[in-house]
Amino acid sequence: VLNRRCVEAAVMTGLALNCRINKKSLFDRKHYFYADLPAGYQITQQRVPIAVNGSLSYSLCIDNKMSQMVTKTVRIKQIQLEQDSGKSLHDDTRSQTLVDLNRAGVGLMELVMEPDMCCGEEAAAAVRELQLILQTLGSSQAVMAEGQLRVDANVSVHHPGEPYGVRTEVKNINSIRFLAKAVDYEIQRQIEELGNGGTISNETRAFDSKLGCTVPMRDKEGKQDYRFMPEPNLPPLILYDAKSLPANMNHQQVLNIDWIRERLPDLPSVKREKLVEQYGILPEHSFTLL
Repeated sequence: VLNRRCVEAAVMTGLALNCRINKKSLFDRKHYFYADLPAGYQITQQRVPIAVNGSLSYSLCIDNKMSQMVTKTVRIKQIQLEQDSGKSLHDDTRSQTLVDLNRAGVGLMELVMEPDMCCGEEAAAAVRELQLILQTLGSSQAVMAEGQLRVDANVSVHHPGEPYGVRTEVKNINSIRFLAKAVDYEIQRQIEELGNGGTISNETRAFDSKLGCTVPMRDKEGKQDYRFMPEPNLPPLILYDAKSLPANMNHQQVLNIDWIRERLPDLPSVKREKLVEQYGILPEHSFTLL
């Protein structure tokens, strides 16, 4: 059964990130076998996700000086609704892996960004701003340490003017500080590897926070076939706006995008502007306050 609150949270997030909300989105089954996925498939939105083509503006300091801040924008490719999997807990002392299935089947929102960032600091600043937006909207508490927000970082290097290089994916990063370190480490590793005449393989890596480096998890060389198929238990998700809303519809059974848009709270960027205007404080102080 689709959770109405999850759909509302996804629409709110999409609107806050300047996305186009698809009035019709579809659900698919993605098949793979993994210990934390007891059903053997994950419900996702492979073909037509709930929101597409957005953007997120974030600010970062130059040379660690709060007084010199630049604003950058990263494009949001899409936002999709998914079903969460369980969680593998690796117990090194007993060399065993335990599986926590409490979260399996719970609603999850996945947000895909375009490759518009060039270092760990930019990735960290973008995710920090996203975290504030999600907390402001109430669509997630977004506490990374508690697993409410996780980041997968895709990293590739290339010479200016040349096509993108082969990318690696650093999975399940659970802190903003580790995100910056993992991205920067991976950039350096790939540059050194290529500089020594080696090649980068399209693999999944993990960030080892104790060693401060990324380590290989599994390689993606054999392109995994997820055998996507339409999810048979969930019909297409139809959303309405003020214009398309049928007159005789029970409003409990439909979701009105315009109604959600009108009720969006002030986003962090607007709050900062108001602080600067109302109290005449420095823009960099508005970041600290918020």
